[in-house]
Amino acid sequence: MPPQEILIVEDDESLAASLAKVLESEGYRVTVAHTGDEGCRRIEEDGDSISLVLTDLRLPGASGLDLVGYAKEKHPHLPVILVTAFGTADTAIEATKRGAFDYILKPFEMPEILDLVERALKQAALARETVRLTDGSTGDGGTDGDAMVGTSRPMQDLYKGIGRVAANEANVLIRGETGSGKELVARAIHQYGPRKNKAFIAVNCAAIPETLLESELFGHERGAFTGADFRRVGRFEQADGGTLFLDEIGDMPMTVQAKLLRVLQDRAIQRLGGKELIPVDVRAIFATHQPLEAMIRDRRFREDLFYRVNALELHVPALRERPEDIPGLVRYFLGRHGAESGSQIPSLQPEALDRLRAHPWPGNVRQLENTIRKLVLQARGYVITSDHVDALLAGSEAPEGTSLAQRVATLLEEAQTLEGGDLHARVVHEAEAELMRQAMQRSGGNIAQVARWLGISRVTLREKLKQHSLYPPR
Repeated sequence: MPPQEILIVEDDESLAASLAKVLESEGYRVTVAHTGDEGCRRIEEDGDSISLVLTDLRLPGASGLDLVGYAKEKHPHLPVILVTAFGTADTAIEATKRGAFDYILKPFEMPEILDLVERALKQAALARETVRLTDGSTGDGGTDGDAMVGTSRPMQDLYKGIGRVAANEANVLIRGETGSGKELVARAIHQYGPRKNKAFIAVNCAAIPETLLESELFGHERGAFTGADFRRVGRFEQADGGTLFLDEIGDMPMTVQAKLLRVLQDRAIQRLGGKELIPVDVRAIFATHQPLEAMIRDRRFREDLFYRVNALELHVPALRERPEDIPGLVRYFLGRHGAESGSQIPSLQPEALDRLRAHPWPGNVRQLENTIRKLVLQARGYVITSDHVDALLAGSEAPEGTSLAQRVATLLEEAQTLEGGDLHARVVHEAEAELMRQAMQRSGGNIAQVARWLGISRVTLREKLKQHSLYPPR
């Protein structure tokens, strides 16, 4: 077979030459364009012979995103890899939505590019093969509010996932720990989807009593029950034409689960006390922090409903899985809550940032935001020091207010859905951190006293405190 041709669109001539040299050494034939308009022209003229496009995001003339859209329009199976130094959520989602195979952040290593190119070419070949087989074998022819912050690999994967599911009308299940930002992901799916100009309605199933949840979702007629003095339009009707986000679906009672299943099947609701079936056109997004598979085995969640809500699935990473994003999140929350407080945004000591970066954050982004809000109030527009952070983290309460037994049970349920993990290390880490935290709080930060209580040396205790970011207040 003749060598596969790769089109490089890069205005940095030095980088373009380096990429061309490496790719040619791997046996590929390479063509280089230095502007977006030139890249579009090459695709127009030679698209049938080009196997892959490797393009920068920012180019003279047409942008890399424009190039992605143009390539997909002219040659749907032509893979495009985007190279960018700006790995924002908007860029990642928009690139994936327009059909980019993948994107890679600068600076990068050449083996990363080669691996990505190889995977893209293989997938493109499979896509073309699938089309040929099908054609040959069938005869019928025919917000300025919250923002997602992070450039880590887990977040980049999440952005790509949002881009892939946004234009799809299928139901989406978002999984992730409490406080990790599942509603933000749901809003992003809505924002980048075809219903972005319609309503986005969010309902927290865990926050509404069982007796009221059915009325909240489906509405009721006047006189349907005691106290129903007027007709109520439910959330499904309010979201008609738009998106309905049901958070913590694992807390939904079984009786309501059965009625939700019927609505998803029939795409129509019936108000409580009513007889009329009301059609609804809603894109449904669901979220949970609970292991639904284990709940199905325990008969606490309907299996048929699970397959309805889980047509597409996204995982929101815990904050401990992306510690490199903590500085960016800290800056974002400092600006946000500094502005809310009406005072000057405080500066942050490098040592204070080190403490925040080292903390395990079992409460995820929500816990980090609450911590920054308190630090902003304490600093009052001046400097947030490591002492501020140490004192606040040492006195913080355990997330969720759960007992150790409850936490272990939750972790075990989660572990049943995974092939492998670090459950033992996580339990030991969390239990030890909580033990240290309470001991330091009760002793008022007295190292000698805590060491006696725990039966360990002061040196060992100091090492443990440093490991868990529980420094004694000075």
